[in-house]
Amino acid sequence: MNTVLWIATALLATVALAGGLTKTFLPLPRLAAAHGGEWTADAGVTQVRALGVLELLAAAGLVAPPLLGIAPILVPVTAICWIVLMIGAMRTHARLDQDALVLVNACYLALALFIAVGRLALVPF
Repeated sequence: MNTVLWIATALLATVALAGGLTKTFLPLPRLAAAHGGEWTADAGVTQVRALGVLELLAAAGLVAPPLLGIAPILVPVTAICWIVLMIGAMRTHARLDQDALVLVNACYLALALFIAVGRLALVPF
């Protein structure tokens, strides 16, 4: 189970890293032109960049604590925060009638829930 949790965590951290890098560093018009990024056309640059930084922090919070042996409780806490972020993402994509992206975000939410439960109750560090 520990290996499965690590694989799930690595997957979610990769998603968070990719999303964080694009939201933090790509120009807003380029994000708005991309499929799934249409919401950024109505958002301010500060909001998009803040979400990008949060995603970068999530990527770090999922893998760094146990690897460094410092406060591994941050892994399930980060996963719970990711759940909240995905609820917002699902609402945003639903508002834009992007059902496929709502489903993708629901999968990320489920992955984060698995990590949170796994690291809090099943196989804590």
